[in-house]
Amino acid sequence: MPGARPPSRPPHTRRPGLAVGCAALSPSSPLPVSHERVRAIDWLRGIAVLFMVQTHSLALLTPELRKSAWVGRLLKVDGLVAPAFIFSAGFALALVMVRSAASGQLRERVPKNFRRTCEVLLVASLVNWAWFPLLSEPKWLLRMDILQCVGVCLLLMLPVAAALAPRPRVLAGVSLTLAFIVFAVSPLGEHVPEPWATLTKKSSFAPFPLLPWMGFAWLGAFAGTLAGAWGRRPLALALLLLVAVGAIGAASGDFLFQLYPHHRFFVANPSNSAARFAWVCAVLLGLMGLESRVPAGHAPSRLRRFIEVFGTSSLSAYFFHEMLLFYRLGGVFSFQRFWGDRSGWGQYWLLTAVLIVATWLLCLAWDRLEHRVRTALQSLSRRLRPAVPQ
Repeated sequence: MPGARPPSRPPHTRRPGLAVGCAALSPSSPLPVSHERVRAIDWLRGIAVLFMVQTHSLALLTPELRKSAWVGRLLKVDGLVAPAFIFSAGFALALVMVRSAASGQLRERVPKNFRRTCEVLLVASLVNWAWFPLLSEPKWLLRMDILQCVGVCLLLMLPVAAALAPRPRVLAGVSLTLAFIVFAVSPLGEHVPEPWATLTKKSSFAPFPLLPWMGFAWLGAFAGTLAGAWGRRPLALALLLLVAVGAIGAASGDFLFQLYPHHRFFVANPSNSAARFAWVCAVLLGLMGLESRVPAGHAPSRLRRFIEVFGTSSLSAYFFHEMLLFYRLGGVFSFQRFWGDRSGWGQYWLLTAVLIVATWLLCLAWDRLEHRVRTALQSLSRRLRPAVPQ
């Protein structure tokens, strides 16, 4: 019949290719969303934990060995640990925000992320308390070490990520722009007066100020937004682009150094940050390549399970290895007390392996304890909840 509407498509059928690819439209939202699991980010974080333990275990070596060329080579690799951690934190935040917005659960998700960030800051304060007299000198509570840096970065990023998560293209653009702005202004942060210098300049009181480290968090948010909205292929393309940009920036060190007032090149110069994020993105790309080779539904290997424990429990791993390595448990034991400053290479690698395994076991035990406590509290909450009249 002329002008008549064509018969409507049965509800159980779909257009061919509508949900094919890395992104699909959620039934409850027109927002783009991808539910592909990017396990490579957990692997990146897990590998970073292993190198973190190895880095901190250098305190066990004799002072002479710590000045050797081999330690210098190790420290070049270890310099990627903090960028990988902070990048992963930003990645996870943006990924969760984008997916929550697409599923209509953003309002419920934001408080959970806020509580998680508070947990990071709480553990950071506990670690500071282990080393410094917080009760008599509360100023040490403001010391900006790696966990404080991660926590403050997440606190500052959460409102932006939550507000822009319903518009992932805008969130990706804002995150990328803010990342490069942070890197660009980092050399100027060394000339900021106190007390703000704690947030902008590296010192013994602020080993990890916000500049330039928050730039890595925003880069992670950029990558996490792409993964959450459009999936692995756009993420891989973006990482390739970041590797290229990072390589160009790293090769422009002399030029970039001359653009700013005097500053510490290997701390604040944008070319140094560019080299670091290029390597982090390259490693993540490689891990994504390995992940793509794992058949769907394939049982994870022991090595993969081992690394994923650290990747999903990185906060616990940080706390436990620090306590084992440096804090005298019961005033008696620590690796540093018995073997610090007196280990050769063989003993160093053996003790590092023992420390890694001990940290892994404690992470497993803590995860199980946390799960049981959470289950018990949920059960108690259901019992105490007043019955709804029929």
